[in-house]
Order: sequence, then structure tokens, then C-alpha cells
Amino acid sequence: MKYIDEYRDSALSMQIIQKIKEETKENINIMEVCGTHTMSIFRHGIRSVLPAKINLISGPGCPVCVTPQGEIDAFIKIAKEKDVIVAVFGDLMKIPGSTSCLNDEKREGADVRIVYSVFDAVEIAKNNRDKRVVFFGIGFETTTPTIAASVDMADKMGIDNFFVFISHKLVIPALNTLVTNENIKINGFLLPGHVLLVSGTDCYQDFVNKYKIPAVVGGFEPVDILSAILMLLRQYNKGEARVENGYERAVTKSGNLKAKALVESIFEPCDSIWRGIGLIPKSGLRLKKKYIKFDASKKFDVEVKNIKPPKLCICGEILTGYKTPKDCKLFKKICNPENPVGPCMVSSEGTCSAYFKYL
Repeated sequence: MKYIDEYRDSALSMQIIQKIKEETKENINIMEVCGTHTMSIFRHGIRSVLPAKINLISGPGCPVCVTPQGEIDAFIKIAKEKDVIVAVFGDLMKIPGSTSCLNDEKREGADVRIVYSVFDAVEIAKNNRDKRVVFFGIGFETTTPTIAASVDMADKMGIDNFFVFISHKLVIPALNTLVTNENIKINGFLLPGHVLLVSGTDCYQDFVNKYKIPAVVGGFEPVDILSAILMLLRQYNKGEARVENGYERAVTKSGNLKAKALVESIFEPCDSIWRGIGLIPKSGLRLKKKYIKFDASKKFDVEVKNIKPPKLCICGEILTGYKTPKDCKLFKKICNPENPVGPCMVSSEGTCSAYFKYL
């Protein structure tokens, strides 16, 4: 398959691995920011073929995982409301709230529907005008444009029973917080290809210039990831720090200008809480005043409380790369995919889920 098979070429992968071994001079910590990278690295056995001096750290790149407990509880509360239909992606169904999850609420009679797109939720609202339809909007720059488009669509079509519970995050402010954490030593960033497909590489240049840490945009196939690691090693060995694009077939310097313009017309930056990290200034998005009527948190007047994580769960420390799932006393014992204690085990992009499945 074009653009897939050539990036899974085993002979080419072995050549890159040999070059990585030649370039590995000293210990280096590389953080893969994206949860999709984490899963691809495990799926293709990339950790097992790298020199021991290369330490891959999983970062906070799973949107489900970084959503704070208080927001999960607030959305579950909305799901219990009368004449409400809540629409979510499937990986949100099992995320444990303080007392239940959406799966539990569905079994108790709540109208919870799994959708494949936010536009499915708009259609549900259009066909059920006597119901209030609420979509749980989470994600990074990758998914934000579709949420913005859904709000724009509902506004233009006069669909006034469609609402979005906003929990969108921006990647760069989180990276700023991570590199200033004394407990975490990061020598290079493997940047998420799909996020930069929207934002573009230019957005990351100021960050790299400020902290002098190499950064490479990578795709998600074995050749993509190995090539990005090699590029990071070469920068590091030369004492360089720049944004390098290893995913040129998808990512450009300026990104998707149309998508970015749409997001800027609907949303504005705001402070946001990240699970495991805390409050990060200007790391989230909220609807602009013109579109505030679509904000579910305002419509239902729900309070997002600061909830402590479950006892012994270390998802927060795992999300920042400070610890791994193997350090968790609950991992593979009480906490597993069928009985997840924290979101890192629930999401298909969660680090605990990857460790459970592949190690």
C-alpha cells in the first residue's frame, strides 16, 4: 500500500537501526509526546532494537489520559440529566469517575451514544429537537478543528439543542511545563505528526530556541519513528537544537491554515488543568462569547471540582514521564483493561494500556 508499506520496510529499518547504534555516544532521554507514537513503538518492538543508552519516555500525549477527574465527573453528571443525550467516542465509556463511568450510567438508563464523529452528534441533535445533545470535546490541535466546524455548523443551521463540553488542550504550553520540571530530564522530543499537520512546524521554533532541546516531527510507521530518533541523535551529538521535519509527506511549516483560522474564529485560549500536571496557563481552549450558547458547562451549570486521583494510582506521574506503569502497585493486579483504575489504562493511547498489552 503506497505510503504505508515503504515505511514498514524491514531492510530499511535495519539500516537505520545500524546508523542509530553508530550515533549513540551517551545516555539520552527522548520523550515521545504522542500516545499514538507510544503504541506504535510498542507494537513494532522498537524499544527492543534500540541501544540501551536510548531511553524512550512516554509523555502526556493521550487526550483521554490528561482530562482531569473533575471534568469526567461533570460530564457524568450531565449524562444523568433528564431529556439529555450524550455523545462520546468509545474510549471515553470506561473512564472511571469518582463514583461511576459512562458505561455504568448507560446501564442505569442514561442515553449515552458512541459516535465516530462530532458531526454524528450534530445530526442526532437535528433529529431530536426535544432533547439536549451534548458532545464531550476532548483532544489536542488534531481534533479541535472538527469541534470548531461542528459549532459553526450548528450555529448556521440554527440547531440550538447541540452543546459541547470543552476539554481541549494545547501541546506547547504542556511541553513548557515539562522541561522546567526538575524531576524529568529530556534531551529530545519526538513531536506528534498529526498535531503538527494542523499547527505546522513553525509554531514550535520559539519553544526549541528557548530551551535548546532538539525536536523532530515523526510519523507513525517503524521507518518514520526510527528515522526521527536518528535525526534527534545527530542533532544532540552536534550540540544543535532545531525543529526538524521527519514527516514531510504530511507536515508543513505553516500547517493547515484553513483549520487554524476556523479554530481561532470559534475558540480562544484559557488556563486549563491537566491530570498529573495541574493548572497550565493558556493551555486550553474555550468558546468565544459569540458561541457561548453551545457551551455545555454553562448550559447545565456544572461545577468542575478538583478531585484527588484514586488511591495508589500514579497516572499523573506516568503522564509526565517521571515514572512508568511498572512502578505502579496497581498495574496488572487491580488495574487492567477490564477493571481500569485510571485513564492511562482505559485509553487505547494510554501508556499503561500499551505496557499491559505488549510487555
